[in-house]
Amino acid sequence: MRIAVCPGSFDPVTFGHRDIINRASTLFDKVIVVVTVNLNKKPAFTAAERIVFLEKVTAGLENVVIDTWDGLISEYVRTVNACAIVKGLRAVSDFEYEFQMALANKLLNENAETVFLTTSSENMYLSSSVVKHIAAYGGDISAFVPKVIIKDIEERLEQLRNDPNFVLK
Repeated sequence: MRIAVCPGSFDPVTFGHRDIINRASTLFDKVIVVVTVNLNKKPAFTAAERIVFLEKVTAGLENVVIDTWDGLISEYVRTVNACAIVKGLRAVSDFEYEFQMALANKLLNENAETVFLTTSSENMYLSSSVVKHIAAYGGDISAFVPKVIIKDIEERLEQLRNDPNFVLK
C-alpha cells in the first residue's frame, strides 16, 4: 500500500488545502493528513478544532484519514510506513522553504520522499493567514473555505478578536 503523509498547520483548512488533499488522494492508496505543530506560529484554532475541520472537509474521501503529530515529520513517516510527504506549493517563495524541508526530511529518513503539488491557479493567493484576518474583522470568507466550516471559523475568530492578548499571525 502506497501511503502519503500530507502535513500542515491547517489553521484553518482552506480550499487550497482541500485541493491538494483531493489530488493526493487520487495518487496514493492512503493519505494521512497530519495536523502539525509549527513553533513559528501561534494557532488560532486548537489541534482538536483543526482535526474536526479536516474531517468535515474530507468527508467522502474514503482513503483519507486525519491525525495529529507533535514532532518531526520524518519520524511520523517512519511510524506509519509512508512512502511520501505531499506538500502544496503556491509560489516560488513556498518552494524555497519546502525544498529545504524536503532535503532535511530525506536526510533524517531516507524513505521520506517529498512530492510537490502546485496549487490550482484559483488558490495561488490563498493562505490560512488571509482567511483569519478577513474572518476576524467580519469579512466574508465563503470564497476561501468550505461551507461546512465557515460558521465554526467565524465564531472562534470573533471570540479571539475580543481577547486583548490575541494577535493574528
